[in-house]
Amino acid sequence: MVELRQADGDEYRLGYGGDTLNTAIHMARSGHDVAFATALGGDNFSERLRCAWRKEGLDCSAILTDSARQPGLYAISVDDAGERSFTYWRSDSAARQVFALPGTADLVEQIEASATLAFSLISLAILPDAGKEALISLARRMRQNGSNVVFDANYRPSLWANSQTAANWRDKAITVATHGLPTLDDEALICGPTDEQKVAAHWVGLGCTEVVVKLGARGCRLPDGELLAPDAILSPVDTSGAGDAFNAGYLSARLSGADPHEAARRGNTLAAWTIMRAGAIPPLDSAAPYTGA
Repeated sequence: MVELRQADGDEYRLGYGGDTLNTAIHMARSGHDVAFATALGGDNFSERLRCAWRKEGLDCSAILTDSARQPGLYAISVDDAGERSFTYWRSDSAARQVFALPGTADLVEQIEASATLAFSLISLAILPDAGKEALISLARRMRQNGSNVVFDANYRPSLWANSQTAANWRDKAITVATHGLPTLDDEALICGPTDEQKVAAHWVGLGCTEVVVKLGARGCRLPDGELLAPDAILSPVDTSGAGDAFNAGYLSARLSGADPHEAARRGNTLAAWTIMRAGAIPPLDSAAPYTGA
């Protein structure tokens, strides 16, 4: 999406963002071969997004074009504690049509040939029901064929009619996932368990084989039940994208052969670097904790 980020006072800066996009860019920065699948328009903003993503190392060949629509738009406001709030304008965005455009069949074939598919509850939220079913079916086929399927139940109440509808689609996605990356606060909001052990049990019970529960400032719960705290308690500049960064750090490490403990440590490190800088995808600097794939 096109992003409006609060800068000084009533001023906003133009950028781009989105949960799966944030994770994809972190993964590309770590040296992985990453394609981002979505739909954009034929407008100037859409072309600016494509150019920016290519510069970050993303393969944009999986981006379809809907010339009748434009990208979604969202605004982020950040309070004095670094916590963010979102306002969305995406009800008729091009991405909603990604499974209903010319070229969709070729796109699905390209995705299905990949070793790993990552999507989120926001990915499902923006799609019509037919698109939701198409994405779940694609993920199911990929898991059956031996690919990794990574799912983050990133819950934004404003994108759903009600929490029960969101919970139903979350549970469908859990059943096709090999790797689950839920956040405890989201699970509580969506009327799920409010304890990390129960969250993990729910996900494993539905068939997800590797579950890491993100606990915010407390760190995370590993698949074996161990709680891994961050290296330090920080005062965030901006918490936007913290969970997306953790996902990328964890997944990058796991795909490179690290065990879950080491992968979670890297996830914590990348999330910590992110929240101490403005923006969900901060510009690279000498402290950026990326490791080559």
